Amino acid sequence: MDKVDGTITNYNHGISVIERKNIIVTGVKKIDNFDNEEFLMETTMGYLIVKGEDLELIKLDTMQGNVSIKGLIKSFTYAEEGKTKDKENSIFNRLFK
Repeated sequence: MDKVDGTITNYNHGISVIERKNIIVTGVKKIDNFDNEEFLMETTMGYLIVKGEDLELIKLDTMQGNVSIKGLIKSFTYAEEGKTKDKENSIFNRLFK
């Protein structure tokens, strides 16, 4: 891992899911948005969306880039970087063009 001014700039990315009740994600750069049904986080391998029910942030280690979430995990997917930030591709915007 590379260190610049005391912060780590190169993380290894991985995902561990335990009995669909806990998910541990490594290599997280930042969490953009979250609520009890969805987490959107930027990882070293792209944006990751975790969906579920009663999701709760258990641990956030910004120095190591580790995030631990508990709740019923229904899915996790990677999204293209541009599509998560641009709302141009939403269904409502396409319908009302």
